[in-house]
Amino acid sequence: MLTLIGVVAFVLAILFSIAWHELGHLVPAKKFGVKVTQYMIGFGPTLWSKRKGETEYGVKAIPFGGYIRMIGMFPPGPDGKTKASSTGRFGALIEDARTQAQAEVLTEEDAKRTFYRLSVPKRLVIMLGGPVMNLILAFVLFTILLVGIGTPSASLAVAQVTPCTPTVSQPTGQCEPGMVPSPASGAGLQDGDVVTSYNGQSVQTWDELATAVRASPAGLATIGVERNGQPLTLDADIQVATRPVVSDGEVTDQVASQGFLGMTPQRVLEKQPIATVPAQMWDLTVRTGQALIAIPSKLVGVSQAAFGGEERDPNGPIGVVGVTRISGEVAGGELPAEWKVAQFLGLVASLNLFLFLFNLIPLLPLDGGHVAGALWEGLRRQIARLRHRPDPGPVDVARALPVAYAVAFFLIGMSGLLLYADVVNPVKLGG
Repeated sequence: MLTLIGVVAFVLAILFSIAWHELGHLVPAKKFGVKVTQYMIGFGPTLWSKRKGETEYGVKAIPFGGYIRMIGMFPPGPDGKTKASSTGRFGALIEDARTQAQAEVLTEEDAKRTFYRLSVPKRLVIMLGGPVMNLILAFVLFTILLVGIGTPSASLAVAQVTPCTPTVSQPTGQCEPGMVPSPASGAGLQDGDVVTSYNGQSVQTWDELATAVRASPAGLATIGVERNGQPLTLDADIQVATRPVVSDGEVTDQVASQGFLGMTPQRVLEKQPIATVPAQMWDLTVRTGQALIAIPSKLVGVSQAAFGGEERDPNGPIGVVGVTRISGEVAGGELPAEWKVAQFLGLVASLNLFLFLFNLIPLLPLDGGHVAGALWEGLRRQIARLRHRPDPGPVDVARALPVAYAVAFFLIGMSGLLLYADVVNPVKLGG
């Protein structure tokens, strides 16, 4: 039941994120006087709609996007007219789009309310409004997550004591004949103990304790703990073992001889100051941008996993179905409710940050394609003004439609591949 709730909640979060994005286009478009005929969540057949004024509001069957329809998205041809015919498949495609755009202009009043007649700054506000709304929602959700709930952090409380010192043949530390008890086990450290000091030095965080242990030579060390509210001092015979190097909290591929104690910390949700939100979002933005650039190459691995049965890369692209399934698994897991809420908010916030960056790609039919066209138009006009030449007029964005269709086909193909991979070979939690 909880799994179903998680799936439904994430689907609703997707729909809200789409509606929120399109609202960012709708409000400034109406504010600037553009005639908006449709505000739709989803694609395909209409499930529900209601007309209010001149705009039809509705929900469609495929909840993987949305749009608002503004009249006059494309200007007439260079001569101010649409041609009755055009040679070449691409030429016909462009002229057909222009014709459809002009067919929406029914009256002289409509002609004054077309999108392409707006100034460049106003068009930029409209087209950037959607992505910015996703960015705002991501910031709000990350703030709630980081400041209000907290992020998983290792504490000084003991979650588990490793029974024996790990070896190459038994890296988990489960005891087998001939293996040596771990220092923590030999010292009598128990689950639930809270470490307060190491070799007489007070420790406040897990990182402080881990750093001190790794730097320790082989030999006895005193560990101060609190057990059931009572202070205790334990003596541990620290061992030096070859262990992975930890850098900035991340385990690296490098190894080195380090002191070894043998305990796993309890993880808790630690609230962060609000000043950390921009830094965390910037770090995630950079990593999301890098992931976007790597998508074409990563799709090769997804294809091999989908059709060849290879293991799915947990850091590779995941479709909407896959992320929704993960949301269901999180809701149905055995974590405390607060942890489930934190992971859910993290998924929705990350989705909105992705939508912000993805829609800024300067290619039609994405918002970034219209932004690029408006910026190019503004630049052309500035150059013409500086050279005392006539206004070159609006940029003919319709000429980029062949690229838009190529991008659309790529996105449809990618979505289909990810959908199939998410069904036959999904990414599993924990790798």
